[in-house]
Amino acid sequence: MKAIRLIFASALLAAFISAPVDSQGQVPPHQPGTVCLTPYFWCWMSRPGIVGAPCSCFTPSGPVPGTTGATREG
Repeated sequence: MKAIRLIFASALLAAFISAPVDSQGQVPPHQPGTVCLTPYFWCWMSRPGIVGAPCSCFTPSGPVPGTTGATREG
């Protein structure tokens, strides 16, 4: 039984690791430079910035670096 759990956990971990990360898939329509896109999520910018510029989303664990996003169509 322990071996089955280990195999299942390993397969689940491999699926999560190999899954493509697309933080932009959940971004709502916005004006250029008004969102910061990180590898795993996004956040609204306090002020619009230049598209592609470095930015950060603040989390309880500290800032996460990203880049300012372009317009996203709905």
